[in-house]
Parts: sequence; C-alpha cells; structure tokens
Amino acid sequence: MPDRHALLSVSDKTGLVQFAQRLQALGFRLISTGGTAAHLREAGLEVTEVSTLTGFPEVLDGRVKTLHPAVHAGLLARRDREDHLAVLREQGISRIDLLVVNLYPFQQTVADPAKTYQDAVEQIDIGGPAMLRSAAKNHASVTVVTDPADYWQVLAEIEDDGTTKEETRRALARKVFTHTSLYDAAIANYLARAAREDEGDGGDAWPDVYTAAYPLVQTMRYGENPHQAAAFYRDPACSETNIASARQLHGKALSYNNVLDAEGALEMVRDMTELALCAAVIVKHSNPCGVGLGDTPLQAYERARATDPDSAFGGIVAFSRPVDGGGAAAVASTFNEIVIAPSFDGDAMAALTKKKNLRLLETGPFTPKQPSRILRGVVGGVLAADRDLGLLGRRDFRTVTEAQPTVDDLTGLAFAWRCVKWVKSNAIVYTTETETLGIGAGQMSRVDSARIAAQKANRPLKGSYMASDAFFPFRDCVDIAAEHGVRAIVQPGGSVRDQESIEAANEHGIVMVFTGMRHFRH
Repeated sequence: MPDRHALLSVSDKTGLVQFAQRLQALGFRLISTGGTAAHLREAGLEVTEVSTLTGFPEVLDGRVKTLHPAVHAGLLARRDREDHLAVLREQGISRIDLLVVNLYPFQQTVADPAKTYQDAVEQIDIGGPAMLRSAAKNHASVTVVTDPADYWQVLAEIEDDGTTKEETRRALARKVFTHTSLYDAAIANYLARAAREDEGDGGDAWPDVYTAAYPLVQTMRYGENPHQAAAFYRDPACSETNIASARQLHGKALSYNNVLDAEGALEMVRDMTELALCAAVIVKHSNPCGVGLGDTPLQAYERARATDPDSAFGGIVAFSRPVDGGGAAAVASTFNEIVIAPSFDGDAMAALTKKKNLRLLETGPFTPKQPSRILRGVVGGVLAADRDLGLLGRRDFRTVTEAQPTVDDLTGLAFAWRCVKWVKSNAIVYTTETETLGIGAGQMSRVDSARIAAQKANRPLKGSYMASDAFFPFRDCVDIAAEHGVRAIVQPGGSVRDQESIEAANEHGIVMVFTGMRHFRH
C-alpha cells in the first residue's frame, strides 16, 4: 500500500481529473466520497471510498461520511510526534498527507430565487469545514487545497522535491480559514435575512453580530490620498451587476477614487435602464456632472457632456446600453478616466483602446437591483443600512399646485427625480426631459445649491424642471426657480412650511409635485 494518501471531496470539479491523475502517477493513493469518487472513476482512476477507510458507511443521505476518527486522526497526527504516530499504528489509521476540499455551493444556491429555505439548509457543509480545519491546523505536515487554481503549484513542488514547501503549506492553510470564514459568513447572513423576511419589516431586522467576509480583489497604489494605503475587496454574496465583478478590458489598474466614482456612475445609470432611451452619466468626485438621454450612445453622451464640459474633463462615463463606434469616438475625443458599459463593439474598442490609460469596464447585461445592505465604516464601528432602491415614476407623484402637469412635464420630472437621487445632499438639479442643465451638490444650504445649479447652467433654464432631494424648508428655492423660468418642480414634501412653498408656486404659475420620499446622499 502506498505511504502517501490524498483525500479528495469537492463540489467544484474544475481540473480535478488531471490533478488526480498526476497525483496517482506520483504514488498517492486516492480516497474520495460520493459524487467526487464517481467522477474520478468515470475518468478511469482507482479510488478508495472513504467508507472503506473508516469502516463505516455513508449515512443520512450523505450527511455523515467523513466525521470519523480515521479521517481526522489521519489529518491531525503530528509527524514529529512518535506518540501520535504510534496511535495511528495501533488503530490501523492511515496518514492523510494531502486534502483537497471545497465546500457545498451554498452561495450559488441562495442566489437562485427558485431555491427554498430547505434547499439552502441542505447546502450547509459539515464534514468539509471540519476536514479543512483539521488539515490546516496540521499544515506543518499536511497540504490542504481549496482552490483549483493552486493544483498546479502543488503538483510542481511535489514533482520537484517530493513534497510541498513549508511556506506553500502555510499560505494554503491561511487560504482555508479565509474560505471557511466566507462560507460561515454567507450562512449567518442568509439565516439573518431569512429571519427578517419571516418577521416582516416590523421585526428585529438586525443580527446581534454583523458577519461579513470579503475576498481581496486588488491592492491599490494608494487610497483617497497618496499617504493612505488602500485595497479593494469583493462581496461574494452579490450576484447582480457591480463594479467588483466587471471585466476590465483595457487601461491601467483602478485607483481607490476610481472605484468610488465608477460605482456611483454605474448605480446611477442602472436607474435609467427603464427609460426608453439610452442613458449616459458622467461622474466626478462622487457627483454626476452630466446626465443625458438619447436615441444612441453618441446622442446621450453629447447631452450629458453639454451640462458642464469643464467638470466632465477627466470624468467617469457610464452607458446604459452597449457602446458603438460613434459613441466611443466622442468619448475618445477628450480626456476621461473610465468608460463603463454592458459591452463595447469592435469599432468602439478600436477607438477607445487608442487611449493607453483609459480604463474600459464591461459589465455584461445589467441585472435587476436587489435589496441588500451597505456598510460604511466610522472610527470604532460600522454603520449598516438598507440600500436606497427607491425609484418613483410619474404615476407616483402627487400634484399640490393649481397648475397641473402635462404628460411631457411628468416625463421631465421623473427624469429630474432620478438624477437628483445620485447628487450629494443638499442637492438641486435642473433638467429638460432628456438632459441635465445645472447641478448643485453638497451645499450646507439648499438655497445655495439652487443658486449654484443655476449659475453652472450653460443654457437658459426657461421651461426646465427642478428636482430637490429633500423638502423645501422655506419658499426661497421656489422663488429662485421662478427667477429662471422653471416650469415644474419635484420635491419630497413633508416640511412644516410646505404650504408656503405651494403658495409660492401658485403665485408664479409653477407646477409642483410631491414624491413623499427623500434621497439624502452623504
């Protein structure tokens, strides 16, 4: 019987057969379980069932198969301890020198809306994490692999030296605990979410301990400023369109600020996908500086850029539809940092890749936004909040003035409302039905935002639409709107002085609608 044993039990079978073939050629006896054993046998490999090793059959539909001393003693016995090795000999237990395990696909299961709670529970792996922890604890002697990407390094080292290097085993052991912590976090968060759904919105929505684990995407040259270190981590539970999963087709690595701005641009343009036209969004320093709708990416981009060409220089551009050659040529005609789109055709790639440093991010077709929570760090703690998915349309508006909106007015107000949602508070936006005209962001006073937005407008505001992210505490914003010929206003309402603003709108003959929803963005 060979001295070396490898136990393989995986859900992700990528590259497994080739790996096992080379292990067998190196003299390893292969031990396996259930579906993995069958997969290897189909490839012509000789495999010993784990039940042969343990002398105990798999029971309870496979729930119990590796939870046995013959497995865990074989993994945990220290090779430098004669008393440990003596116990193995006395009990007839074989040493397991190599463990290859990845866990049941829990996250993929819960991401499928067709799967039930019981389906999720059945994907909670018990034996896999136990074996991984045993092997990782004894990494001085045992090589443990969770990721198929590591197969080839492990094989190369065994072929060269007969075993893996100590630093490799340590690195693989660290990877184990990352793998299991992500897995446990996914389970804990799913169960908390399921409890929340069972209890309804009025229930206790927040777990006693918020569990989160994120794998590293990349380290960055620096953070918000050059004297700050930074890194980017991915949420493994997020299955919808997002920056972390976008494919970079061209350009240098993303910076910390790039990721923040790109995320804002992508989230904003995804809010425009229900509109009949193509949308283009240009973001600078976490604020949109232009939004446009058009029949083509070119028309949408030209309208977005016309809002504030100076601020758009060096911006992050996002499109709601695939980019063609015409849209790409316009983007390439000036300096931009990033272009984000569902896809780029050949002409677009030819135009945009001439810019050496321009980053191109391809997201694939946009998927619907899903309810989730966002985390925000503060010194000494973390804030957790439900994501702002509020997205009202024209049928949700309540007209509060004597002047009534036309169908075109409601279309323009709906567009303005979607735009102001993504501007930092206090926010005021002026638009037409298809493009922003002026944006006032992040002022301590809302009336200052109204003035700044009007001042930055490159065209007259007569007949435009004004949107405010929160209610008017005074009538002054309505008066400023009237000075510039604004036709209609959309705002949340809810101030104790709402009537003053309504009366001001009536005096000026302005249409005003309330949404009943605000969009503070800090």
